[in-house]
Amino acid sequence: MDMEVTAWHSLYNAMHAEQDRRPFSRATLRRIGRFARPHRRILALFLLLSVASAVLAVASPVLAGRVVDAIVHRAPVESVVTMAALIAVIALLDAGLGLVTRWLSANIGEGLILDLRTAVFDHVQRMPVAFFTRTRTGALVSRLNNDVIGAQRAFSNTLSGVVSNLVTLVLTLVVMIGLSWQITLMALVLLPLFVYPARRMGSRLARLEREAANHNSQMSTQMTERFSAPGATLIKLFGRPANESAEFAARARRVRDIGVRTAMVQSVFVTALTLVSALALAVVYGLGGFYSLRGELEPGNVVALALLLTRLYAPLTALASARVEVMSALVSFERVFEVLDLQPLIADRPGARTVPDGPVSVELSGVRFAYPSADKVSLASLEEVAALDTRGGVEVLHDVSFRAEPGRMVALVGSSGAGKSTIAQLLTRLYDVDEGSVRLSGVDVRDLTAESIRETLGMVTQDGHLFHESVRANLLLARPTASEEELWEVLRRARLDELVAGLPDGLETIVGERGYRLSGGERQRLTIARLLLARPRVVILDEATAHLDSTSEAAVQEALGEALAGRTAVVIAHRLSTIRAADLILVIEDGRVAERGTHDELLAAGGRYEELYRTQFDERGAAEPVG
Repeated sequence: MDMEVTAWHSLYNAMHAEQDRRPFSRATLRRIGRFARPHRRILALFLLLSVASAVLAVASPVLAGRVVDAIVHRAPVESVVTMAALIAVIALLDAGLGLVTRWLSANIGEGLILDLRTAVFDHVQRMPVAFFTRTRTGALVSRLNNDVIGAQRAFSNTLSGVVSNLVTLVLTLVVMIGLSWQITLMALVLLPLFVYPARRMGSRLARLEREAANHNSQMSTQMTERFSAPGATLIKLFGRPANESAEFAARARRVRDIGVRTAMVQSVFVTALTLVSALALAVVYGLGGFYSLRGELEPGNVVALALLLTRLYAPLTALASARVEVMSALVSFERVFEVLDLQPLIADRPGARTVPDGPVSVELSGVRFAYPSADKVSLASLEEVAALDTRGGVEVLHDVSFRAEPGRMVALVGSSGAGKSTIAQLLTRLYDVDEGSVRLSGVDVRDLTAESIRETLGMVTQDGHLFHESVRANLLLARPTASEEELWEVLRRARLDELVAGLPDGLETIVGERGYRLSGGERQRLTIARLLLARPRVVILDEATAHLDSTSEAAVQEALGEALAGRTAVVIAHRLSTIRAADLILVIEDGRVAERGTHDELLAAGGRYEELYRTQFDERGAAEPVG
């Protein structure tokens, strides 16, 4: 290995070894072993070939020295040619081993990345909604990318590097001492001049790299938030493009300045270490030449020692920082395991059953509920805070009970924040109750499988969320096996077939991030079409028309009529005129059922419902009769 390359390699190792020095436990090592177990055969072969490659690396300089001795002593041509051919064979073997070990390394590394990523992705999907409301998305994505790759490095780079460097170091020292212990000792004396700057400069560059990474992260966050449709609209509305540009440019300039400083520090370091390596070679040639001229050392041994020197410094400097380098890589495993150790609050019980066939009733009985505290559903590192809030959640539902008979509609009304949406989340088992029970067809949802609950209940929320994918992909989320005819049928029932047919690519048209290429009413109708495709037996509507104008609301209400026909329904409504025909209306206030009855009964009672209805009636100024 060329000394300049060795210098860069040493600097890189030192930089990344300084990134994180947290201790790790034996339990972490055991868990790593479990992840590595499926790859144990290929890993063993990889390590064996790494050792073989290290042996060849030492053999080549020794043979080169023998060639020089043969030339000096005018040995037979056949012996020189034989040794030269052997050097060529070693080079070919080394090249072949390099390709094979790289292939094995790639297989181990990429296989480990696959295992870790799928494990984390599958685990995160089982986390409760509260986890996602608290977690910073970028930090979570980083676990799936940066930390998983850092964990992979522990196997494909660090582990093999430690083994091969240790073998190379031992063999090189043995051979060099055998050739000349004096020159070997002098070479080792110069080693601190090589290692110490690498560690010191590495620490300094690591700090610069972390600062640059923080600025880049902040710029990425700013771009992600400002370049989304809602973020860009907000900036334009408040007229702050110049301020945003100045803030972004300040961070970008700081990254530029750090880049210049980093480049200069690296150049100074590599220049200094190249100079040290040149001095070491001068020692070898000078002292070796002195001993050779006195007849105490063969000329070929001088050449062999010079070549071996390059194979001595590289593993020595690598092993000097091996401990912190290994720990840095293993920290990535701990950060991945930290996510995997966060247990989901919702899980199927052993022996969980499916929702009974036929029409489904919905019942809440004595339900009390408080949203879980942060320490139960999140991680401080994912929220990017120093410590999580460990205080218990405040109870938001107090002894709530009601029943929706099969095929009937129950409407929930009340002030914002009264607990209506919380009830909807309990029905779909996004959370579990603290006391009481939620039942589907008389069976507690905690005794039902999550899959059967999802197949039984369908929900439309007020934001009508869509993925940045095609109309077809957003529909097939409900039922991947749906046919073309079924897709067009649900679009027709949602009053969207003509709109989609007129789009440039029809069903393949991309709807944009969160569906922003569609109007609010069109987004809602597409989510209703998705609901119709799912064919749920229970429909939950969480203020599905809250933010729509009158024209869009009318179209959506027409589509909702299709969705509700013949199904059990729980409807959360802001506009009371839309739920006048409900079989039962519940007024939810402060997490309690304050009133219950039909539209006419509640108006006649003159309570909170009548107050809400009159307020809306007066605001609209409509000539809508009361009662």
